[in-house]
Amino acid sequence: MSTASYLKKHTEALVKDVGVEAACAITGKSKATLGRYYSENDEHDDRFMPIDVVAALEAASRFPHVTSALADLRGITLSYDSDKHDGASKGVNQDVVALAQRFAMLMSEYNQAISDGKITVNESKRMLRETLALQQVLLQMKLNLEEEAG
Repeated sequence: MSTASYLKKHTEALVKDVGVEAACAITGKSKATLGRYYSENDEHDDRFMPIDVVAALEAASRFPHVTSALADLRGITLSYDSDKHDGASKGVNQDVVALAQRFAMLMSEYNQAISDGKITVNESKRMLRETLALQQVLLQMKLNLEEEAG
């Protein structure tokens, strides 16, 4: 997968995380304009979401999809600032349970996807959603561990 394609996939995930209608309201952009930012059509190859639009959408999203993708491309690991994190801490023990549950859900999606010997685009998208959810749990767990370590 090319860098451009990777960024477009994460841009699409960001818009869908927020919701297309909400994304339009937040950014003042039309559905068509937002769609062009993650379109894989040749005519939109060089079109990417402006950084201010990314920032506005990520502020409303559950996960910083584009920022995470950019970090991944550079080999950087992200860490949330616990003072700015909105969610209430559940503690490490509950994080471990959530981690096990999310991993089980990912494995279930994988098992279903591979059962016919081929992973379709939709199956891949479902596994990606579970992977992102698993990543969120890991980030929350990291925050809780850092807090306990002082």
